[in-house]
Amino acid sequence: MKLYGERMPAPNPRRVRMFLAEKGVDLPEIRVDMRKGEHKSSEHRARNSLGQLPTLELDDGTTLSESVSICRYLESLYPEPPLFGRTGLEQAQIDMWIRRVEFQLLIPTGMFWRHAHPFTAQLLEQHTTFGESNRPLVERALKWLDRELAGKTWIAGEAYSMADIVALSTVDFAGFVGLEPPEGLENLKAWRERASARPSAVA
Repeated sequence: MKLYGERMPAPNPRRVRMFLAEKGVDLPEIRVDMRKGEHKSSEHRARNSLGQLPTLELDDGTTLSESVSICRYLESLYPEPPLFGRTGLEQAQIDMWIRRVEFQLLIPTGMFWRHAHPFTAQLLEQHTTFGESNRPLVERALKWLDRELAGKTWIAGEAYSMADIVALSTVDFAGFVGLEPPEGLENLKAWRERASARPSAVA
């Protein structure tokens, strides 16, 4: 198997690297340079028709895309430690939190990055007013996540999980694009420090 990905700060390839690091699995990663548009090349579109990253290529040539789907497949190969839960309830809770973080936080962060950040202005047509309209949505989502983390060590239960990987990669990416959490979100801050202290956070 080999993974096609991109370096930091790209959040979705990072998710898979973090997941692999938590599993203690070393998987070759081939960099696809997004700044050069290599992810939109015909060569990469043959692996992923949407021209996105990451993509996992199996030994028989089968390809998988979407970071959570890739990690689910890898979980079936390397079940320990479980990052998608052991029981049906744990699995459902982790799924719930992955979707919540993606819909509430990742989407508005991505829209701000795409339409209001000066770097992406070099790459595509922006609608700056729309992009900026996502700034308060990100702040609202960060405050919501802070409230939800009250009294918790990890997002979806007692154990560190894929929900934490998705959330950390998203919160860090938001910070990269200029949307750091506002002051006073102590629950979020403490959780982020715990998650960032894990060796997998630098993957």
